[in-house]
Amino acid sequence: MDPSPFSGPSVSTYAEGPPRQVPGFFDLHRMTAMLLAERVPENGRVLVLGAGGGLELKSFAESHAGWSFDAVDPSVPMLRLAEQTVGHHAGRMRLHEGYIDDAPPGPFDGATSLLTFHFIPRDERLATLKQLRRRLKPGAPLVVAHISFPQAEPERSAWIARHVAFGARSDMTSAQMENSRQAIATRLSILAPEEEEAMLREAGFAAVSLFYAGLSFKGWISYAG
Repeated sequence: MDPSPFSGPSVSTYAEGPPRQVPGFFDLHRMTAMLLAERVPENGRVLVLGAGGGLELKSFAESHAGWSFDAVDPSVPMLRLAEQTVGHHAGRMRLHEGYIDDAPPGPFDGATSLLTFHFIPRDERLATLKQLRRRLKPGAPLVVAHISFPQAEPERSAWIARHVAFGARSDMTSAQMENSRQAIATRLSILAPEEEEAMLREAGFAAVSLFYAGLSFKGWISYAG
C-alpha cells in the first residue's frame, strides 16, 4: 500500500490503488467473508477496523444481506468515500470517525481489519488487538491482512523491493520507485509473520491460522478466546 495520508486528492483515486498493489485483492474480500460466515450468523454484527474507501464493506454487504456493520476510520474523507461506495447498503452501516477506542463496545459476532495494521505504530498494535478482542463475543472470528515479511537483512530490503515492483505503475520512474522504497522502509509499521501471530495470541486470540499470502501481504484468521 502507498503510505501517503488518506486525505486530499489521494482519496478520490484510492479505489485504483489496492487492486493493483495487493495480489488477489478482490479474492481477499471473498475469502474474508467466507471465513467470517463460518461463525457469524445470518443477522450478525461485524466490526470493520479501517473502513478505507468502503470496498470491503460493499463486498461483505453484497454477499451477506443480513449482516450489519460498524466501520471505523480516522479519515473523514475516506468515510465519505465509503458511504458513496456502499450505495444502497448504507442503511446497514454505521460509520465512526476515529480509532479502535471510538468503536462501539459490541459485542460483535466478528471483526475484520484489512490493509490497516501496517499503518498502526508498533507500540499501539497490541493494545489495538486487545480492544478488538474486548468487543468480540467469545469464539468470534477476527480476520486481519496487511504487509508482513521478515525484518532481518537482506530479506527485509528484498521484500520491500518486491512490494514496490509489484504495485508500481507502468509510468513510474526509477526515482519514484526509490522514493516508494524509502517510504515503505521508514513510514510503515511492518512485523515479521511470527511476530504477528505471537501478538494475536498475546492479545487473547486462539487458533491463529495463516489463510492468505500474496508476496508482501499476509492474512490470518483467529478467534476471540
